[in-house]
Amino acid sequence: MKNSNVTGLISVTKVKISPDLKHARVYVSMINSRNIKDTLAGLKRASGFIRSRIAERINLRVTPELVFELDDSMEYGEKIDKILEKIMKDIKPEDKN
Repeated sequence: MKNSNVTGLISVTKVKISPDLKHARVYVSMINSRNIKDTLAGLKRASGFIRSRIAERINLRVTPELVFELDDSMEYGEKIDKILEKIMKDIKPEDKN
């Protein structure tokens, strides 16, 4: 995609498709994005283009309408890891048993 608002490394982490295959909720994570809100807005604006590319490559009766959402589970997991590291540092060696 050639969109100056879409920056950084974007990974699709999960896709939920409605039972009638008309709608797909696409969860993405972003690394090194200049502005996450602008990148997400750029993806939303490009959803028609991305949908047409999917239709070219995959033979589906109906190509779903794409809705992009930010998946912040990686950031949440990283936050939990930092908290656990801090707790482990605060535990004295004799308290580990």
